[in-house]
Amino acid sequence: MPPPAPALGGGDPARRHETPGRVRLDVWLDVACLFKTRSEAQRACRGGKVDVNAQRAKPHRTVQPGDRLAITRPRGRKQLVVVRLLAEQHLPKAAARTLYEDVTPPLTETEREMRRLGRDPGPPARPIGAKGPDARERRALRRLKHR
Repeated sequence: MPPPAPALGGGDPARRHETPGRVRLDVWLDVACLFKTRSEAQRACRGGKVDVNAQRAKPHRTVQPGDRLAITRPRGRKQLVVVRLLAEQHLPKAAARTLYEDVTPPLTETEREMRRLGRDPGPPARPIGAKGPDARERRALRRLKHR
């Protein structure tokens, strides 16, 4: 009679704890708790918010230890991360934080003061009920973004 299969996780229990050589970027971002869900990580990758080794990355790209990730967060902030370990399955948050090293430079004194005052300079808001930008405003916005 063959031994019973494990109840959770499937497969050989010894293989479950092996470290994979490469992992999909969207899976790793989710497992490392850098995004709440895998679909959110996929959306960020497709939207150009994640760079791997200074190259725009798609969700199916594989990562390996030593890769440098740049994640664009809200209000244009960049989070810089170096991949240390790989994992494909969810881990406790404390263990997930060991998968990467955060090398984001600390906030400058002026940025810290602006945050403290609650006046974080963000994109200018359009008045409620205002129409979208016209052609002239779109050109001006495009010039601002591509400087």
